[in-house]
Amino acid sequence: MSEYEGKMKKKKVIVGLSGGVDSSVTLLLLQQQGYDVEAFFMRNWDSALNNDVLGNFDESEICPQEIDYQDAKKVADQLNVKLHRVDFIKEYWEYVFKHFVDEYSEGRTPNPDILCNKHIKFDQFLNYATEKLGADYIATGHYAGVRFNGVTNEYELLKGKDITKDQSYFLSELSQKQLSKTMFPLYDIEKTEIRSIAKKYKIATSEKPDSTGICFIGERNFTKFLQNYIPNQPGDVVDITNNKKIGTHIGVMYYTIGQRKGLNLGGQTEPYYVADKDVENKILFVSPTSDKKYLYSDKCESENFNWIVNPKNYFKENKFKCTAKFRYRQPDAGVEVEIIGNDIKVILDEKTRALTPGQEVVLYHGEICLGGGVIK
Repeated sequence: MSEYEGKMKKKKVIVGLSGGVDSSVTLLLLQQQGYDVEAFFMRNWDSALNNDVLGNFDESEICPQEIDYQDAKKVADQLNVKLHRVDFIKEYWEYVFKHFVDEYSEGRTPNPDILCNKHIKFDQFLNYATEKLGADYIATGHYAGVRFNGVTNEYELLKGKDITKDQSYFLSELSQKQLSKTMFPLYDIEKTEIRSIAKKYKIATSEKPDSTGICFIGERNFTKFLQNYIPNQPGDVVDITNNKKIGTHIGVMYYTIGQRKGLNLGGQTEPYYVADKDVENKILFVSPTSDKKYLYSDKCESENFNWIVNPKNYFKENKFKCTAKFRYRQPDAGVEVEIIGNDIKVILDEKTRALTPGQEVVLYHGEICLGGGVIK
């Protein structure tokens, strides 16, 4: 080990410990590497404070944060690491959840995980860790990487080596400042190896299933959840192929482009999918699955695109070829991008399914995540 490496290993790192196996192994690995580590559990949603709003909402769908906290505490105690517990409930409501509801109200389909990373995990948490706890870095269990490019003098966000778990898509709104203070120890480790490491060291969360969906919402009764915040606005369901009414809905904001389940269109000879939405006139446009031309798009636009790195360091012109993702775990698509001020236009090499306003378009140059922006 060089003298430089020895000094670096004494740096103080605060690890975001969620109570899952990925963050648990992150804490273990950094401790083994000699860093001065502490753990941090952030509480972003309080079901009790929202009981008056949630009404008879099925509590099984609410993220069991107390269980997660107890799991995080078990791991921290097991590794003899100090655990901080801090509430960001107000900040989460202000910067993430209000936007989430507003976007759905406008008929778009937002990605709150990206906003949570931008405003909570890598802003509120990072600032608290560095300013109040004296951390040099924070670390999380994301499957992604960060490196400093000495030629461009910028930090680069990299895809995780386990391509089936790569989470760079959710980190595409981060900034240079945030990346400069962040470590992703799981960058080059396969998920199967994470489980093996956890079992080898008998980590308390080694057998805990991975979390899915949005923590505070869960997987089921999503429409019911939204109804607590967005009142029903009934309207017509219209077949986009012939402009004929074939049913009614309770609110276009509860549906997303490409959706098939839950349309309740009895009497039709084949399934339908959501093709478009007219929020102002409360019309939900659908198309039979035998006619998929309304489901595919070859271009989109994004306003105020977040460039993690300066694109001029990789491309000579304002129009260039690269790859893009429009959904998490979607295969990379070949695209041509044109930069227009703070916005971008994206033209796909091949049409893709269900480009959805409110979701994120994320650009890549090889393994480097260039940045991301909301699809207009």
